[in-house]
Amino acid sequence: MPYQADSPDNYIGQLPEDRKDPISKLRKAIKDNLPKGFEEGMSYGMIGYYVPHTIYPNGYHCDPKLPLPFLSIASQKNSINFYHMGIYAKPEVHDWFVAEFPKHTKRKLDMGKSCIRFKYVDDIPYELLGELCKKMTPQEWISLYEKTFKKE
Repeated sequence: MPYQADSPDNYIGQLPEDRKDPISKLRKAIKDNLPKGFEEGMSYGMIGYYVPHTIYPNGYHCDPKLPLPFLSIASQKNSINFYHMGIYAKPEVHDWFVAEFPKHTKRKLDMGKSCIRFKYVDDIPYELLGELCKKMTPQEWISLYEKTFKKE
């Protein structure tokens, strides 16, 4: 569901009532655990966390005017989605998350390459997602990004 928001607070303010609390809790889990250096803002119509140009001046290879994206959260039609590029880019992080997930919820993991979908907002494993946020610093993400994604 696209929202026309210019800030994370504005985004949350536009959400249906049943999504405001889960997105706010998810945002807090991220902000409390994401390593120093990542910044929060709006990215691709979602609440995004990225490496700012002050740390990585090259920006995102698809559009260098944009900062390097790392993590996003969004309220979609049928789910709350958590996008984490480290899961997609680093097999050890992916494997750790897949192994840990069943310890935190009875729900089946609904996951794409970098997207984790939560159809049941009452069963989002905030603590586990906070731990996931700790798994990669901005410097580690930049190094992995340059090795894995950046086109020469």
